Amino acid sequence: MLDFDDIQHILLTRAPALNGRYVFLTFRDPEGARAWLSAMLETVHSARAMRESVARDRRWVTLAFTWNGLRALGVDEASLATFPEEFRQGMVARAEILGDTGANHPDNWVDDTKSPDLHAIVILFARDAEAHARCVAAHDELLTRHESVQMLSTLDLAATPPFDYAHDHFGYRDRLSQPVIEGSGDEPTPGSGGFIKAGEFILGYPDESGPGPRLPQPEILSRNGSFMAYRRLEEHVGRFRAFLREQGQTPDEQELIAAKLMGRWRSGAPLVLAPERDDPALGADPRRNNDFGYKHQDPHGYAVPLGTHIRRMNPRDTAANMNRRRMIRRGATYGPPLPEGAADDGVERGIAAFVICASLIRQFEFAQNVWVNDKSFHELGNERDPIIGNQDGTLEYKIPKRPIRKTITGLPAFTNVRGGAYFFLPGLRALRWLAALGQAPA
Repeated sequence: MLDFDDIQHILLTRAPALNGRYVFLTFRDPEGARAWLSAMLETVHSARAMRESVARDRRWVTLAFTWNGLRALGVDEASLATFPEEFRQGMVARAEILGDTGANHPDNWVDDTKSPDLHAIVILFARDAEAHARCVAAHDELLTRHESVQMLSTLDLAATPPFDYAHDHFGYRDRLSQPVIEGSGDEPTPGSGGFIKAGEFILGYPDESGPGPRLPQPEILSRNGSFMAYRRLEEHVGRFRAFLREQGQTPDEQELIAAKLMGRWRSGAPLVLAPERDDPALGADPRRNNDFGYKHQDPHGYAVPLGTHIRRMNPRDTAANMNRRRMIRRGATYGPPLPEGAADDGVERGIAAFVICASLIRQFEFAQNVWVNDKSFHELGNERDPIIGNQDGTLEYKIPKRPIRKTITGLPAFTNVRGGAYFFLPGLRALRWLAALGQAPA
């Protein structure tokens, strides 16, 4: 049984939010940081509390900490040493493994998330702009009363219109394929795969291999927690639209190129099921838009090229041990939308997302290293993920076609990493334990 009263809501439920803010914090002294944390505790929803109150609530708060942040709160060195090495090192130290080189290198990040002084993140999601303003003001006021906790940076978030379904700045429908955790109460949609053991995402439960790894110590700190990889990806919308115009002479040809990069039409309709033309009704139907595989329906990539974004990020029935690689994704868009037909305005816009998993190295880092940035994925030879891969203008993208395949050379970068960090997402009992560190036992 999952402990819904202890698990932070973001692990099991997506907030119905149109706005939000990420607040990146540093702690100047342990006692002051713990006092701030004590004040924050009453604002953090458990999974059960959120599900019971989601219809009337207008804001949702999540707290997570870096390894340096746990130390800054006063966690002792013996406990800190029991956390996985990749978390202890942090995302910046893992840059080469993740493919964060060149334009994506941490030296080019803009939000201080590369700083060793990054200790915590507060994720504020709000139902609308009015609730967002009140939520931000309340937390800002709290920080004025706890001077030992200071902001390094913030990032404001807003859904991209129109608001009838979630999509990124490129226009692709989002939130289509998420794993379903055993015991969560959710049901998998057709084609999404069966239930996945909770230990693949939440510490302290059996995973797909058995009982699961030994928990970081003490157990109260790690049980019902998880790890989060934060990624801020700038989307170069003007560059993307210009590329489509170069590759397609008509709007229909341009839309097909966009679909061949992603593996889905921008409506969400998968190319496996709609290879020739878009089918918006299919894209909007959760009972149908994930009900496909590659091994038998499209083994050679004539519908969905072998290097597409969705084929890399979820190889489905063409990869071994897929249940050990799945990840939960949360996040939102930031920056103003670029109107259709408008010239690139130089304003940054993109997606700021969290990848949640029990093992950063087995799940997130594997995906980045082997699926996203390995040029030989599916023996392609000189390709990376066309949407989020580290593109430097020297790589290509192949679209199988009879009698002659289409090869695009010099693929530009449509996204760049602008910030990132590894966080630990504690359970609510762990948050209370952290807030009480240094106090005499009752």
